[in-house]
Amino acid sequence: MRPNNTQAVFDATAATYDRDRMKLIPGHHGFYAAALELIPPDAKLIVDLGAGSGLFSAMLHAAFPNADLHLIDFSEPMLALARQRLGVPPRLTYTLADYTTAPLPTACDAIVSALSIHHLDDDIKQAILPRIHAALRPGGVFINADHIAGPTPELEEIYQQRWHTEIRRLGATEQQIADSLFRQQEDRRTPIDTQLAWLRTAGFTQVDCWYKAYTFAVLTGTRQ
Repeated sequence: MRPNNTQAVFDATAATYDRDRMKLIPGHHGFYAAALELIPPDAKLIVDLGAGSGLFSAMLHAAFPNADLHLIDFSEPMLALARQRLGVPPRLTYTLADYTTAPLPTACDAIVSALSIHHLDDDIKQAILPRIHAALRPGGVFINADHIAGPTPELEEIYQQRWHTEIRRLGATEQQIADSLFRQQEDRRTPIDTQLAWLRTAGFTQVDCWYKAYTFAVLTGTRQ
């Protein structure tokens, strides 16, 4: 197993992460909208795993202003950006921790993660799913909006070629692309079918992929 330097990489690139992200995710509006639409409309407790700079957390807070929102991330510079973005209103909690080992809130209506879990090794990806399942209330949902691998090497190559073409069309600079490729050195992306099977094994029902564009997808499962 190769060393995982994700925390160091994101600490180093926190200052430019938000500026770059919108030009590096083709169809980002649909990507985030699909994740938001899957959250129960009456959600009272939402946990954001790997909240980073708080970009998706801000969308969650705007869509569910009466819900308690817990942001968890292991990068202090990234979490500092989230505090700058969202402030410290009463319903927001910031936790500097590694969500793969830290205790999670319980009886959650939704646990979400955006562009984080693909940095984990596959054994850790699988290990956190039963913990997420246990932290949800019955009827609660887990939503993973993430960067996935193509199902075959040939399709993966096509995805990458199309991604490069599309982000240049969106105006990504060569420096932004280089920074993204630097972060992707720590990627451990996994195909959709494999991840859906892991969700079922962990006890989730209504498991599905609700959105997919290139190597970006929104996967979900419900606690029965």
